[in-house]
Amino acid sequence: MSTIKANDLQTTTGGIPTVKGQRLIPTAWVNWNQESNTVVDSENISSVTDRGEGLGTLNFATAMDNNNYTVVGNWLDGGGENDSRVFNHSTGTTASTTQFNFFGGYPDPSTGHGISLNDASMVSIIVLGGQA
Repeated sequence: MSTIKANDLQTTTGGIPTVKGQRLIPTAWVNWNQESNTVVDSENISSVTDRGEGLGTLNFATAMDNNNYTVVGNWLDGGGENDSRVFNHSTGTTASTTQFNFFGGYPDPSTGHGISLNDASMVSIIVLGGQA
């Protein structure tokens, strides 16, 4: 068995290299300003679709290996540091290998579903699971 040592690896376009089936490093990530509908930075994200107040769809540039990937998100809207925020897959939708829907906002029991949806100045999402 050979050993390869390097201080820096990049793809030919300068991006982060991924390994087919790699499940130990983020497979995709995005920093998205939902208020201006602008992707600030990303990896393996072809686009983010703004579907309305607090709603979005994340579209992968390279499909995921299967629908069983893990998503972690953070919602920041410039409120005070004690303002709690919620991020989740959209109700009633199933994640696919090419995209998933999500929503975010703040806890509000009066809405019937417990969330008041709102756009955020920074939506950060990390996806783990491996590419096809």
